[in-house]
Amino acid sequence: MTPAADPATLVVWGGFVLAFAFGAVAQKSNFCTMGAISDVVNIGHWGRMRMWLLSIAVAMIGSSLLFATGQIDLAKSIYLRPTLPWLSLLLGGTLFGVGMTLAGGCVNKNLIRLGGGSVRSLVVLAFTAIAAYMTLKGLFGQWRATWLDPVSIDLARIGMSDQSLASLVAMASGLPARNALVATALVLGVALMAFAFADRRFRGNAAQVFGAITLGALVVVAWYVTGHLGYGENPETLETVFFATNSRTIESISFVAPAAYGLELLMLWTDKSLHPSFGVATLLGVVAGSLAYALASRRFAWEGFASFGDLRNHLIGAVLMGFGGVTAMGCTVGQGISGLSTLAIGSLLAVTGIVAGATATMKYMLWREG
Repeated sequence: MTPAADPATLVVWGGFVLAFAFGAVAQKSNFCTMGAISDVVNIGHWGRMRMWLLSIAVAMIGSSLLFATGQIDLAKSIYLRPTLPWLSLLLGGTLFGVGMTLAGGCVNKNLIRLGGGSVRSLVVLAFTAIAAYMTLKGLFGQWRATWLDPVSIDLARIGMSDQSLASLVAMASGLPARNALVATALVLGVALMAFAFADRRFRGNAAQVFGAITLGALVVVAWYVTGHLGYGENPETLETVFFATNSRTIESISFVAPAAYGLELLMLWTDKSLHPSFGVATLLGVVAGSLAYALASRRFAWEGFASFGDLRNHLIGAVLMGFGGVTAMGCTVGQGISGLSTLAIGSLLAVTGIVAGATATMKYMLWREG
């Protein structure tokens, strides 16, 4: 098999290209989930929140159509497993929400800021990666596996093959699974779009509308890259596998666990069993895309910490994001767009935790300042 035809190479470079576009568009449109929540909590402005919701709608409809037409199998993703670790999802999401508020932005936002010249974000990402790795394979991982993950619900006991909202609709309505999937995605997606476009100011903001549609579409294409182009027979084992994904199954854009795997790759570079993956490539792609746009628009500027207190808050936030992001199986993009695009109940729980944690932390910080 030539390098050009190697599915793993295609998946890795596909991830980099998609993330490059993601980083450039997010930088241009000022996409930020924490900023969206902050705008609503602090000033009652819903512009960036509508942008996030529109990107979810696009990802939800597009991903479901790919699934319904047989291009990909979302049921194989980590989000749709029949076991629902509700405590991990809620607690992890809440801690991630607290952490991203203390750190001035989620992992995605810090990757974008790093591309724009923020040394502060480099420190945040380094500590997030360390905490994420500890939660995957280290001390934090032992706590997670012992105390949190076992608190779960086995949905297979009530006849559900996965944790998709579409499965609930199919059970309640008697619709075939694929029909229920498309119907659920269309109803929810159209409802989110209607809410997003109900505001005239948002409709008139071309950068936000374009950004939201593009970011949602990139999540859809990412599913296609790993789940279709990267799905095939391994010439060494003759098994059908998903190439170059850390979870060894279909993946889309997410950033916390990939940060841990990126750190592992750097530390154990000579270990021949480790290879660049789709997730690690997306980290590099977002930074590169953000850097390219920052340089082209002359927005690049070096940025550091304002004070020791600023450093302290960012480090605490980074550790909470690393632990929370892995425990909740995703971040504001990993669960907040990619996960929700699968209609997973667990993604709804994780995102609820993220929003609740961020909102509570913002209100507390406002109270302290007042």
